[in-house]
Order: sequence, then structure tokens, then C-alpha cells
Amino acid sequence: MSNVTFEYIKQNKDIRTYISCADDALSSIGYTEHSLAHVQRAADTAFMILSELGYPDRDCELAQIAAYMHDIGNVVNRADHAHSGAIMAFRLLDKLGMPASEIALIISAIGNHDESTASPVNAVAAALIIADKTDVRRSRVRPAEQEKQSNGQHLDDIHDRVNYAVEKSELYFNDDKSTLTLELTIDLSISSVMEYFEIFLTRMTLCRRAAETLGINFSIVINGNKIM
Repeated sequence: MSNVTFEYIKQNKDIRTYISCADDALSSIGYTEHSLAHVQRAADTAFMILSELGYPDRDCELAQIAAYMHDIGNVVNRADHAHSGAIMAFRLLDKLGMPASEIALIISAIGNHDESTASPVNAVAAALIIADKTDVRRSRVRPAEQEKQSNGQHLDDIHDRVNYAVEKSELYFNDDKSTLTLELTIDLSISSVMEYFEIFLTRMTLCRRAAETLGINFSIVINGNKIM
């Protein structure tokens, strides 16, 4: 086992720089927030999923690390960022002396998190997929776009509309841990349920596949109605 912990990764200045610069790059081309807030939330969720399902502590921590580092490839380019990020993560973690067996789990998870090429190839990858794709919330909309909405202007980008419309987002297990549910409360005056699925159907289908890899079901509830 490695002494490279999640807390150490969080405090690593190089990794934090790549995350911040990647988010700056996405901001410049109009993408929603992919900052430290997103990767921390993803890390917390990935850890929760595997922990609740009884996976070993180190597997849970590796899922945290993978989730925290999963978007660093955006500093290279949004296109193929999962694969760029996996290569970057390999170099960073290898330099820190993490064992190859642990690096392999992390980079396979990072390399498989983007819906265009993703596959839940192991439990760490499955947890990362769900953690990333279920992070939908108003605060992911950039401040300038939030100001437009506050001033009564229409948000042109569908991703901004869908995220801004989300008033509440909660991911939780049922009592016997057989089903993981994403429950959303959406302001339908800002975005419709159909718009949500227009951009998220592929992602939610991927979440269902990831859940199956973990031996559980995945469900979506929007405004009190079970959708999936």
C-alpha cells in the first residue's frame, strides 16, 4: 500500500494548479464550472458510494483520488480530456511513488469517465462515473451567467439552463443499499425535464451501467416523479 493519501493529493500544489488552470480554460470557452468545488464534490461522492457498499478503505480512497484528479486533462483540451488526464495523472502519481497497481486503478477510472468513451471497467471507475455525472447544481453556472438569469435574461446555453434550474440535488442509497437515487428539484420555469434529458440521457444511462457494475440499481427522481 502507498503512503500517497487523499489528503496529500488535496494539498499538492501542482495538482491544484492543474485543476484550477483546467477550469480557467473551460471558463474561457463557456463551459460550466469544473473547479476545485466540482472535483471535491465528486471525490466525496465517489468515497461515499464505495464506503456505503463496503469496499476496502483503500479502494474508497483511490476512488477519492481519481475523482479529485479526473478533470486535469481539460488543461490540455476539452476534446479527449479523459485520456489526457489519465496520462497526466500517471506521471504525477508515479513521481510520488505510488505503486503501479494503485496507479492503474486511478488512471483507468480517469480515462473512462467521459461519456463519449467511458466504460465502468472497475469499481473505482464506476464510482467516479456516478460521482461526476450526478453533480448537477445551480452553483456550476458561471457568475456572469447567473447574473443574467437574476436580471431576467434568458440563458442561451442549455447546460447553463439545466444546472441553474436545479434548486436541490441529493444522491442517496435506500435502506438495503440496493438502489442509488439521484433526486432533483427543478424550477420548470427555467428548464424543462425534457431539456434535462436532452443533455443528460447519455450520462444517466452511463450511471446505470456503472451502478450495475457495482451490483446495484440507479434511479432518478425529478420533482417527486420517478423518471428512471
